[in-house]
Amino acid sequence: MTLHQGDCVHLSADMALSAGPTSDGLYQVIGVDAPHDRCWVRRWPLARHGSPVFEVSIRQVELHHLPHSQSCPSRS
Repeated sequence: MTLHQGDCVHLSADMALSAGPTSDGLYQVIGVDAPHDRCWVRRWPLARHGSPVFEVSIRQVELHHLPHSQSCPSRS
């Protein structure tokens, strides 16, 4: 799997439980460090005042395909 900044993903072990409930467990990839098996994600859609970014293992990430009209923006 090739992961890119802006991709919408699900986490196999949803880390958001400690940050509060999510609508459907969808996250946006903010950055990727493939050589170290790490990436940074935030909940999607964004909360009104932003969503905290946190680091997870790339192995926890599952790509999520949305219709283009509903997709996460490629850059923010």
